[in-house]
Amino acid sequence: MILVDSSNVLCANGCQHHLGWRRTHTDTHTLPHRLSRILDQPQNFSRCPGCSTVSLHSNILGFFLPFLSVSPFSPFCSAKRRKMADKILPQRIRELVPESQAYMDLLAFERKLDQTIMRKRVDIQEALKRPMKQKRKLRLYISNTFNPAKPDAEDSEGSIASWELRVEGKLLDDCPQLSKPEATALKRKFSSFFKSLVIELDKDLYGPDNHLVEWHRTPTTQETDGFQVKRPGDVSVRCTLLLMLDYQPPQFKLDPRLARLLGIHTQTRSSIIQALWQYVKTNKLQDSHDKEYINCDKYFQQIFDGPRLKFSEIPQRLTNLLLPPDPIVINHIISVDPNDQKKTACYDIDVEVEDPLKAQMSSFLLSTANQQEIASLDNKIHETIESINQLKIQRDFMLSFSRDPKSYIQDWLKSQSRDLKLMTDVVGNPEEERRAEFYHQPWSQEAVSRYFYCKIQQRRQELEQALALKNT
Repeated sequence: MILVDSSNVLCANGCQHHLGWRRTHTDTHTLPHRLSRILDQPQNFSRCPGCSTVSLHSNILGFFLPFLSVSPFSPFCSAKRRKMADKILPQRIRELVPESQAYMDLLAFERKLDQTIMRKRVDIQEALKRPMKQKRKLRLYISNTFNPAKPDAEDSEGSIASWELRVEGKLLDDCPQLSKPEATALKRKFSSFFKSLVIELDKDLYGPDNHLVEWHRTPTTQETDGFQVKRPGDVSVRCTLLLMLDYQPPQFKLDPRLARLLGIHTQTRSSIIQALWQYVKTNKLQDSHDKEYINCDKYFQQIFDGPRLKFSEIPQRLTNLLLPPDPIVINHIISVDPNDQKKTACYDIDVEVEDPLKAQMSSFLLSTANQQEIASLDNKIHETIESINQLKIQRDFMLSFSRDPKSYIQDWLKSQSRDLKLMTDVVGNPEEERRAEFYHQPWSQEAVSRYFYCKIQQRRQELEQALALKNT
């Protein structure tokens, strides 16, 4: 159903004609008959030829316009997966509107931009699979304070001299490329850099049961910015700090023989295996006939205890050659001398932290802020292109109709008839079959004979089946 707006037309004789079409039901089964009635209507040219011409054209256009309009249920408005090809303007439209080449240039630029972004996204995904570490300096502050005894103190704590040891630290060389909020978000607690911390005090002063202060990381550990140890005492104390770094991924110390051979002291398991393979290639130790085996030189024989070994056995053989990394050992004196001004010691430790770019890269991959806006703009582009294509169809129809109305209507009816048969699965030609002359042709006699023959055969089979059931 469609409603076409009315309009006024001035004919050559000066008469003003009102063109108006009422609601038209697009029943495809009666289209040829309706159009025939429109064309067969007698035209009265005696009063005004323009009136008759305008009336005929208005009726014809009112008949065709429903097929040129886009309804909400048309294929153009159906929900379907958008493709890049749907954005391309047809060549014919580009010829009609030369300015549309600017749109095609933008489309080509968008395609290149999308390809570049997609390639960069793949590169970022691959980069995130590899450890992205950055070497930084962790400055360690070890300080102590002394609280002398107060004879007039009311509580027991104030009447006994004591000292307090503080172990703190922070990262140096903050990344200048990060803004202050980002740097604050990436800031790590001091304890997050260590797996364990042991403070060993003088055993003679504090006894075998109270001279060790230990902290070990557990799955439920709460990170902290520092450690504090408080003990009673009024004499200077020598202490030893053992700090075990929390390597991610884990690192191992190599057996001294393997460390001298590879030139590596402490490294990750994958890096150690890679260095071993590099040594094998450099010294051509791989068997020339059986590539799976490695012919050990004198150094390998001392380390792996054999003349040959499979490369697949190396990870297992390495297990006995990898040791826990050495802890960081710091000797410190807890001074209780009030005249000693130097009560804070600083140490710099090399640590590996996550590259700040990794967080930015992850957020870029997970970001969907602009996706909805891009999808909305793409939908608008597709709708505009569909509207342009539909207007092109209407223009071609009107142009062909204006050049040769009679031939175009005949061709259009033939095309619509073919489409109607395909859509309704109609066999034959209903227009010819409704006329009596169609059944007086020579083929009708043979068709009748075949029809009755088939009916007789069908009836005979039914009787034979009935008799067979009766006899059984």
